[in-house]
Amino acid sequence: MIHPYNNATQTRWDRGELKVQLSQPNNPRPIGYCDGTEADAAELQSMAEMEGAEQFLVHKKILKTGREIWTLGGG
Repeated sequence: MIHPYNNATQTRWDRGELKVQLSQPNNPRPIGYCDGTEADAAELQSMAEMEGAEQFLVHKKILKTGREIWTLGGG
C-alpha cells in the first residue's frame, strides 16, 4: 500500500515503521512511503501508466538500516 507523504507518515518513517521512502529526482520532499512489496511495485507501475509514462524506472538505494529509498522516474 502506498502511503502519501504527510506528517503522520513522515513520523512512521522516522520511527522505522515503513520500509521504503518514495522520492522524485531533484525534489527534497518524499512523495510517499510503502513497504516495498510486489503489490507496491505493481501499484506504482499502474499509476505511472495511468499518467501516460512510456517507461517506468525505479532506482533503489538500500540504506545501512535496511530500509530503502526508491527514486521514481519515467521516460
